[in-house]
Amino acid sequence: MIELLFVACMNTTPGVCEERSMLFTDITPMTCMMGAQPELAKWTESHAKWHVAKWSCRMMQTGKHDA
Repeated sequence: MIELLFVACMNTTPGVCEERSMLFTDITPMTCMMGAQPELAKWTESHAKWHVAKWSCRMMQTGKHDA
């Protein structure tokens, strides 16, 4: 499973940011890197009060839990 991890910040209050993610089961990390910007553009269209400050793709680690 691939996770597109990104930080979204409010347009009106840039210091207010949240970590968000999208999960994909049928793509490779390279496909995630190549397709991230269009996916994030779709996300920002439906979340007009936010902008994406940074993003990355990574393998989702299953089976690990915070203590």
